[in-house]
Amino acid sequence: MTFEITTLYIAVLATYAIALGAVVSIHRAKSGISILHGDDIALAEKIRRHANFTENVPLALLVMAAAEAMGLGATWLHGAGLLLLAGRLVHPLGIQHDNPKNVLRGIGSSMTSISMLICIVYIIWNWVVA
Repeated sequence: MTFEITTLYIAVLATYAIALGAVVSIHRAKSGISILHGDDIALAEKIRRHANFTENVPLALLVMAAAEAMGLGATWLHGAGLLLLAGRLVHPLGIQHDNPKNVLRGIGSSMTSISMLICIVYIIWNWVVA
């Protein structure tokens, strides 16, 4: 079985993961901080942006691939994938040490969760009905 739709989102989101990691690496190189973040709050924010991505995206893509394998239609898969992508683009903009209530963080997180729930509901529905 091929995962034609999910692999598109894997490629795009993996590219974004590389970019987020590069931002951290560049800041580390400039600051000379190789472990953790020292007292550099800007580095801490960049690390958190990258870490949050790596904490959430792999599971979202796994759920998406499982839903695709079970037959979720292209429209729903693209809807979930675009929602995931949009959420992951918006979320880092909301991570700011001096603004913990930034609405973009919540919006990005919610979009990520909704994208997963689309696939999760389909998977569970298929197990219950089938």
